[in-house]
Amino acid sequence: MRRYCSIILCIVMTLCLVCSGCRKDNGNENANDLFVIGFSQVGSESDWRIANTRSMMETFTNDKGYELIIQNAKQQQDNQLADVRGFVLEGVDLIIIAPTVETGWENVLKEVHDAGIPVIILDRSVAVWDSNLYLTNIGSDFLEQGRRAVDWLDKQVSESVDGQETLKILHLQGTYGSTAQLMRTKALEEGVEEHKDWVIVSQLDGDFTEAKGYEVVSEYLSSNNDFDVLYSENDNMTFGAMRALDEAGITYGENGQVRIITFDASRDALQYCLDGKIDLCVECNPMSGPMVEELIKDYRAGEDIPRQVYVEEAIFTKDDLTQAMIDARPY
Repeated sequence: MRRYCSIILCIVMTLCLVCSGCRKDNGNENANDLFVIGFSQVGSESDWRIANTRSMMETFTNDKGYELIIQNAKQQQDNQLADVRGFVLEGVDLIIIAPTVETGWENVLKEVHDAGIPVIILDRSVAVWDSNLYLTNIGSDFLEQGRRAVDWLDKQVSESVDGQETLKILHLQGTYGSTAQLMRTKALEEGVEEHKDWVIVSQLDGDFTEAKGYEVVSEYLSSNNDFDVLYSENDNMTFGAMRALDEAGITYGENGQVRIITFDASRDALQYCLDGKIDLCVECNPMSGPMVEELIKDYRAGEDIPRQVYVEEAIFTKDDLTQAMIDARPY
């Protein structure tokens, strides 16, 4: 039922993206009074991304003086580059980019800069030679997220009495080249380097989607099921992996054969955590719309804004959760 609800929500949000991409009728006199924002969103590949889009839509509304034009890149950087150039041609007041991957942005950002349009980088980061090509980067500290997960795992293993010699970790990675993938991977690899009795048995490309997570884990389990930890770089991939583990007859979570570490801490993941099926949820907060708005207000008022802004996040185990907390979760 959770998967069907997620699919329905994804369809609704995709339709909203299409509708949001339509400009107002030029005959509407009020349109000239609005601050027009072009938002290039990665896509709608996960529950996190849908919640992030919703946060932006709920924040930048017409009655607050904004016109938000959202373009869904469908996880393709070429689509994003075209969308950003389209925003320049339309003469928007500001551009927000949630980049698919870090590299390949120099040329288009230079074009935007030359057009005099400010840019905010959202969620992930960009690797460019001149950081002045954008105003600020707002999002998560993905490296810190990964390190908190590794620290938790270190503590769990240290307290374990099972006496095993090697901790075998199956690593399910997100979209290659994205900031979340790069930094969460770096944290795990640092942890493995620091622990001679830890080993990554395989790194699988799950592309941040439930379907791909299920596919690659199912394929891996067809020939190898010897691992102790699943380190999955987002919740949707984790849900797919859990389905694959169920089909293979491998238990997980509390008193299971495999510990599960997942990133995002969406409502569904936290429910699984409370139910004892996921061991650790590392939060990645998608509700960044209000923070982005505050930065835009400061910029329009002529105030200096920080080059990097991190959202506040936490980690959760079963002991940290209640049903009331989960029910109140906004995503």
